[in-house]
Amino acid sequence: MIYVMADIHGNMRRFKSVMNQINLQPEDTLYVLGDVVDRYPDGIKILRMIMSMPNAKMLLGNHEYMMMNAIGDGQEETGMLLGDRAKRLWYRNGGQVTHEYLKHIRKSIREEVFSFLRQLPYNIDVEVNGIKYKLVHASPLENFTTSHYYSSRYRSKAEFAIWERWNETMPVPEGYVMIFGHTPTIHFHYEEPLRIWKSDEAIGIDCGCGYADGRLACLRLDDMKEFYSDEKEGENG
Repeated sequence: MIYVMADIHGNMRRFKSVMNQINLQPEDTLYVLGDVVDRYPDGIKILRMIMSMPNAKMLLGNHEYMMMNAIGDGQEETGMLLGDRAKRLWYRNGGQVTHEYLKHIRKSIREEVFSFLRQLPYNIDVEVNGIKYKLVHASPLENFTTSHYYSSRYRSKAEFAIWERWNETMPVPEGYVMIFGHTPTIHFHYEEPLRIWKSDEAIGIDCGCGYADGRLACLRLDDMKEFYSDEKEGENG
């Protein structure tokens, strides 16, 4: 079975709730479309859990990208901004709680985490039941152009892929169904609580796990079954 989730944002309780439901088996694969960290306190713990899972694959999200920028573990060629400006941006987006945790872990663990993040892809292609899926955090790399708008806003395809919010006026690479996170599904339809959004060519799975009134979603591609975190208990822990 193939499972896809996105935008966990450090919420361990919601992550465990979904993982208990899907009961991942060794022959299954879980794809995590970035933004494991920030806003809730357990992002690094969840990230290390994902790192330890041989059948889990992850994309880089803009929150991991901001974290690497802010504390100097990024790569210059990807257009990263180091220093106070980057740290302020990260903190404005919920990064302080992650930074506080990083300050109290061993340097070797921190280096292991950043080494893992540096090698993550921006998009992944998978095929299930004859359907080709383009897994992205925010937008497909193919949509990046050299137009003045994108070249002035983003320094690279990498920045575009993790920051540019896809919407229904934008194309999907031909022959694919695109699955994306980054933009909560309330921007596409109004459902309470938030639910996965689907069109013929695109599926949004960010159901606001980074916020108190959101939840974590997971989609099984084999039969399109949807899983959601149980919101009856406390928010985290």
